[in-house]
Amino acid sequence: MTPSPLPVIRLLPKTKPQAIRRGYPWVYANEVVTDRRTRAMAPGTIAVLEDAERSPLALVAVNPNSKIIGRVLDNPEAAHPDQDWFAKRLRKALSLRERLFPTPYYRLIHAEADGLPGVIIDRFGDIAVVQPNAAWADVLLPDLTAALADVTGVTTILKNAGGRGRSLEGLDDVDAVLLGDAPTAAVPVEMNGATYMADLMGGQKTGLFFDQRPNHAFAARLAQGARVLDVFSHVGGFGLAGLAGGAVSAHCVDGSDPALELAIQGASHMGAGDRLTTTKGDAFAVLTSLGEEQAEFDLVVCDPPAFAPSNNAREAGLRAYERVARLAAPLVAEDGYLVLCSCSHAVDLSAFTGACLRGIGRAGRRAQLIHTGQAGPDHPLMPQLAESGYLKALFFRL
Repeated sequence: MTPSPLPVIRLLPKTKPQAIRRGYPWVYANEVVTDRRTRAMAPGTIAVLEDAERSPLALVAVNPNSKIIGRVLDNPEAAHPDQDWFAKRLRKALSLRERLFPTPYYRLIHAEADGLPGVIIDRFGDIAVVQPNAAWADVLLPDLTAALADVTGVTTILKNAGGRGRSLEGLDDVDAVLLGDAPTAAVPVEMNGATYMADLMGGQKTGLFFDQRPNHAFAARLAQGARVLDVFSHVGGFGLAGLAGGAVSAHCVDGSDPALELAIQGASHMGAGDRLTTTKGDAFAVLTSLGEEQAEFDLVVCDPPAFAPSNNAREAGLRAYERVARLAAPLVAEDGYLVLCSCSHAVDLSAFTGACLRGIGRAGRRAQLIHTGQAGPDHPLMPQLAESGYLKALFFRL
C-alpha cells in the first residue's frame, strides 16, 4: 500500500485501538503521542491516525488545542476531504430526511451521526444554517458550502458561530452569510399543525429547535380542551403545539422578549392569537409565583436549557431538574399532565428520571410515567457516542 502523503498522529502504547475500530469517533489528547510535531499542527489539519504499532486506523481531523485532538472522518485510505467528499455525505443525509419529511424543514446534518463531526446543518426551505463547531469544518467551509448548495439547491447559506463547541475548539464567534442574501424577517415553519417563527439571524442556536418535533406532537395529543403552561418556551414550542392540538389557552414563560414576540407572531399566524398569553421572567421565579397563587393547568411543560452541559456540572444540573419538577408539579390539575425535558448529554435518562420523580414526590404528588420521548429521526443517534442521545422528554400523569 502506498504511504499516505498526509501527516500522522499515533496512539500511545497504553491506548487500545479497539474503540476506534468499532466506530468511536473521538480521539482524546491524552491518548496520543503529543510531540512537538503534533503540537505544531494547525487546527483543522487532516491526518492519518495510527495505532502504537504504526497500523493505520482512520482519517482524522486534528486540533491540538482541543481535548478532542482527533475526530474520525473516514477510513485511513481516504483522500483529503474536498467538495465531492462533502457532497457524498450530504446526499446520504438528504436521502433520509426526504423520506421522513414532506417539506424541507429539518436538521440535515447531525454531526458525528451523519459523518460530519462537529457540524450541524438545519434547513429552512431554501435557507440552510450551518454551525461548524469543529476546526476542520471551519477550515473546509468553502468546500462544504459549495457542496451544500449543489446537493440541496438552497439559495442562502448562513454560518452560525454561536455554538458552545466553537469556543472549546478555539474558534471565533463571528456569524456570516456564506451564500445568497440574509433573511430580513423571521421564517415561518409549520410543524404538527403549529406555525413557528424562526429568527435565523438573531435567534438561539440555528433559530429553531427541530429536535422536539415528535414530543410537541405527543403533547398536542394531551392538549384538547386543556389549559397549557409552557415554561422555558423559547418561541412557543410546546405552547403553540398545544394550541394546534385544541388547547383552550396556552401561557408561555421565557426570559427573552424577542422569543416571546415570535411566539405571539406564531400564534397569530395560526389564528390562535387570542388563546396565547406570555410572561417574561425567570422561570423559577414565575413557577414559584404561580404556586403561591395556586394557579392550575391541565398540561404543564418545562423544557429548560442544558442545566448540565458538562460532566462537571452534572450534580448541580440534577438538583436544578429536581427543583423544576418540585415547583411545576403543584401547578398540574388532578389527572393532568407534566412534561419535563432535558437536553443535557451529561445526564442520562435514568438519572434525569430519578431527579424528576424526587421533585414530584417532594411536591406531594404521585405520577404515572406514560411516555418517554427523544429527539426526532432527523437527529439520529450514533450508537457508539452516548452524547448524541442528549434529548429526553418524560410525560407524567399526576
